[in-house]
Amino acid sequence: QLQLVESGGGLVQPGGSLRLSCAASRFTLDYYDIGWFRQAPGKEREGVSCISSSGGLTKYVASVKGRFTISRDNAKNTVYLQVNSLKPEDTAVYYCAASLQYYCSNYFPSKSNGVATWGQGTQVTVSS
Repeated sequence: QLQLVESGGGLVQPGGSLRLSCAASRFTLDYYDIGWFRQAPGKEREGVSCISSSGGLTKYVASVKGRFTISRDNAKNTVYLQVNSLKPEDTAVYYCAASLQYYCSNYFPSKSNGVATWGQGTQVTVSS
């Protein structure tokens, strides 16, 4: 079974940047669409971004468009989320999830439809 591990979170000031990583083990990532989600205290988990298995399709929710960039390196079995110009409202635990092919085009930002495997999350805190 595919396993995912997120890393790269931390404490940053408003306007700062981080690069989050989603690394796969036990299986290759190149067959999966990968979504990034986040959950702030007291709020529901929400979709942030998605990248298709080939990397040819990317999607972002409006609140992060222009600030976040998703990418993947299938040779390294890793998906990245570059988060720039961070705001306090970006504070959340960030999760990656492996999904069925066509998830990005058909279901994102759904948290359930087509989602197969979740990572454990990495904390991003934006505070002055």
